[in-house]
Amino acid sequence: MISKAEIDRLNADYAGRPPQELLRYVMERCGDRVALSSSLSIEDQTLTDMMLEINPQPRIFTLDTGRLFPETYQLIDKTNLRYGIKLEVFCPQTEALQQMVRDNGINLFYESIEKRHLCCQVRKLEPLSRAFRTLDAWVCGLRRAQSVTRSEMRLVEWDDAHGLLKVNPLIEWSEAQVWEYVRSHHVPYNQLHDKGYPSIGCEPCTRSVKPGDDIRSGRWWWEDPQHRECGLHAKH
Repeated sequence: MISKAEIDRLNADYAGRPPQELLRYVMERCGDRVALSSSLSIEDQTLTDMMLEINPQPRIFTLDTGRLFPETYQLIDKTNLRYGIKLEVFCPQTEALQQMVRDNGINLFYESIEKRHLCCQVRKLEPLSRAFRTLDAWVCGLRRAQSVTRSEMRLVEWDDAHGLLKVNPLIEWSEAQVWEYVRSHHVPYNQLHDKGYPSIGCEPCTRSVKPGDDIRSGRWWWEDPQHRECGLHAKH
């Protein structure tokens, strides 16, 4: 476990500096025990591009929930081909998934927050916990401006829930900065972004939004904004 003092020092040292500098530090310090957890968002695609400039074979994994958009699956292939890599893919446990659907139906998440959390647990959190077993640190594409639930997140944090160092290199970036990077570096991105989907998750739980709407308003839109997280970034 890294000390609170060292985390505070890292936040102070790397504040306002290019994300690549923090990425290089973490990748050199942790080696193959740090990985990017990618949802294929523009932020995660940006970090993928940055990490590959530092190391041609970084560890990058994604969670295939089984309910993703076709465009997201296409982007996995495009990313692998563009960079000559193979993203690590983690899927739900078959028996747990079958039991959940048998007991609650295929679209249980619309019925209550509790059932939506159950679905996220089976399809995302449990596979994530398996991905974390070989890690000391994980890199995330979180930005403070994305939602009210992320406004107090820091550049470097200790993730009590998973017992890992959590690194958010783009936490201070604006959406415009991310898009500028994507376009200037020709980074592949999900074509749904061009169709009014600023934030993309599972297909049944994501919808397009109007220009100017909050970028997370299309995720779990039937719930209160304070609850619109799957649990990956919960603080315990």
